[in-house]
Amino acid sequence: MTEPTGGAKGPDELRRQIERTRGELGNTVEELAGKADVKGRALARAADLRDKAGAMTVQLRSSAAQAGHTMQDRAAHVGPRPVRTVVQAGMRHPKPVLMAGAAGAVVAVGVVRWRHAHGHR
Repeated sequence: MTEPTGGAKGPDELRRQIERTRGELGNTVEELAGKADVKGRALARAADLRDKAGAMTVQLRSSAAQAGHTMQDRAAHVGPRPVRTVVQAGMRHPKPVLMAGAAGAVVAVGVVRWRHAHGHR
């Protein structure tokens, strides 16, 4: 009887081939199970996206802070002397500036509503 090419030459070699085939089959089954685990893959993808979003948030905050500092520096050194003095005072004491801006906005809204109610457009 002739053995097919690549066949086992004896019982020991046959056992080794069987063990190797079992290992390959186990790996294949694990790969297929991983592909079939839609929920697990979705959770892993969500975690990855969460990590990327967190990193992007940190980067954007850093860029915004840098831009803010750059604008502060420019505002402090540009413009006529009286304007520059007012800008620098506003940067040192932002609360009164914000309150004055809010009061101005309230007055502007009041004027617009009054004009609308009395037919002045």
